[in-house]
Amino acid sequence: MAKTIAPEDLGIEIAKVISEYTEEVAEAVEKEVDETAKNIKEEIQKSSAWKDRSGEYRKGWTIKKENRKGETVRIIYNKNKPGLVHLLEFGHAKRGGGRVAGRPHVQPAYEKYVPQMEQNIEDIIKKGGG
Repeated sequence: MAKTIAPEDLGIEIAKVISEYTEEVAEAVEKEVDETAKNIKEEIQKSSAWKDRSGEYRKGWTIKKENRKGETVRIIYNKNKPGLVHLLEFGHAKRGGGRVAGRPHVQPAYEKYVPQMEQNIEDIIKKGGG
């Protein structure tokens, strides 16, 4: 049976429904972003271009969570060898001249998972978080 409300309480009820919708959508989006970040990190670890003896580069990948007002941000970075990522991804000049070719491993992982995440987030918003 439908709930009846007084006209003066209509604004309050609408605000409650919108608040619940917003919270559900935000939670579902955060879960989707976390899952995508985890998948990207694992893909980068599998395809890391440089294999050092200790495995420090491959093991150094981590995810930093930042939730700002209205934003869910995940930063995937290498905590052990942060300066090496750019050199391996895009290549670099050799000391004696010439260049070392880049071995992309971050961008392909990003391109593999992010388009699907974007589609999933659109679906979450359309369904109201469910």
